[in-house]
Amino acid sequence: MIEWVESASRRLTEVVAHTPLQYSQRLSEKYRASIYLKREDLQVVRSYKLRGAFNKISLLSEADRKKGVVCASAGNHAQGVAFSCKRLGIRGVIFMPEPTPRQKISQTEMFGQGYIEIVLTGDTFDDCQRAALAYANGHDMTFVHPFDDPAIIEGQGTVGMEILQDQPETDLVIIPIGGGGLAAGAGTYLKEKKPGIRIYGVEPEGAPSMKTALEHGGPVTLAEINRFVDGAAVKRIGDLTYQYCSKLLDDMHLIPEGKICTTILELYNKDAIVAEPAGALAVAALDFYADQIIGKNVVCIISGGNNDIDRMGEIKELSLLYEGLKHYFIVRFPQRPGALKLFVNEVLGPHDDITRFEFIKKTQRERGPALVGVELQNASDYTALVDRMRTHRFDFKEVNSDQTLFEYLI
Repeated sequence: MIEWVESASRRLTEVVAHTPLQYSQRLSEKYRASIYLKREDLQVVRSYKLRGAFNKISLLSEADRKKGVVCASAGNHAQGVAFSCKRLGIRGVIFMPEPTPRQKISQTEMFGQGYIEIVLTGDTFDDCQRAALAYANGHDMTFVHPFDDPAIIEGQGTVGMEILQDQPETDLVIIPIGGGGLAAGAGTYLKEKKPGIRIYGVEPEGAPSMKTALEHGGPVTLAEINRFVDGAAVKRIGDLTYQYCSKLLDDMHLIPEGKICTTILELYNKDAIVAEPAGALAVAALDFYADQIIGKNVVCIISGGNNDIDRMGEIKELSLLYEGLKHYFIVRFPQRPGALKLFVNEVLGPHDDITRFEFIKKTQRERGPALVGVELQNASDYTALVDRMRTHRFDFKEVNSDQTLFEYLI
C-alpha cells in the first residue's frame, strides 16, 4: 500500500492541498494529551474526497475518458468528481439522494462548471447508487465508486501519508467511517509505515454499517439508517473496505448524533472551525476515549466542512436534547383559574425558558393538553422541574422518553 499511496500522492500534487495538521490547545488541555486536527475541511472541495476521486479518474484510459464517468454521492464525493471532471475535461453524471442539503448540490454544480449533470433520486446513498450503477451500465460509462475501489482507497491514503510527514510521533489516529474508504486507505498506510500506531474508527450511532459488519464477520445491509450524518450514512459498508478495516482497526465506536451536534457547535464557537456532521465525528469521539489517550499524540481527522447553514437550527436542537437541556412535555393544565400563571411562576425554575407552547385541540371549541418545550440552563435542573409539576398537580407526560411520540410531535 505504501508504494501505491505515494504514487497517488505524485498524481495529486498539483490538485490536492497538503492540509494543515493543527495542534489544538483547547482540546489538548481538556484531555491531557497532544490533540492534532487534520483539517480536511480546508481541502480544495472542503473534504478529503477529492483525493480518491481525482486519483481514480486520472488513471482512466483515453477511451474511457471520452465515454465519461458516473458516480453516486451524498455530497462530498460528488464535489470531488465534479472538480476532477472539470480539471480533466471529462463529462460526468452525478447521482445524489433527494434529501442532500442544497449547499452540497450548489457546490457540486460550481466545481463542475458545465461538465457535469446532477440527478437527484432516492432517499439514501444506497438508493441513488443503484440508480447510478444502472445508468453507468446502460450508457457504457465508468462508475466512480465513492469508497469501494482500489484507486479511491489509495487516494484517500494520502491523508495518512501527510499525517506522518507532519507528526512522525503520532500514537493514535481517530478516523470517521462512512463507506470506509478513508479508514482503509489512510489506516493501512499508517499501519504499514508505523506498525505500533493505533487506529480507531468511529461512525454515527444511527448508521452502524462498519460496526455491524465487524460483529457479523462481513458486510451487512442495514434495514434502516438515520440520515442526519449524511456524509457517513450508508446502509452497507464496502466489501473491499471491510477487508482492509477488519484487519487494521484497533477499536470501533458509535457516536450519538446529539454528541456530534454538540461538537459541531463547540468547534464553531470555540475554534472557528466549520465542520459538517461527518467531519465532527472524530473530535466527538474524544470523550469516549478520554482515559485511553492521556499523554499521547492523537490525530482527529476533520473529514469535511460542507455544512449547510440552514441546518444549524436542527443541529442546536439535537445538541440540547443530547445534553439534557431541552425537554418536551404534554401537560394537562388543571381546570382552575390561573393554572398557566402558576406553571410559569411556580413550576418553571428561575433559569428555565419555555421554547414551545401549543394547545392540542380536541374539538373546535375545546382545547386539550398543551405541548410544552422547556430549555434548562443546567441538565441537573430537570429533576426539580418534574418534582414541581407533581407538587402543583400538573398531569404530564415526558415526550423525550417516548421515541414514537417524539418523532410524531416534534
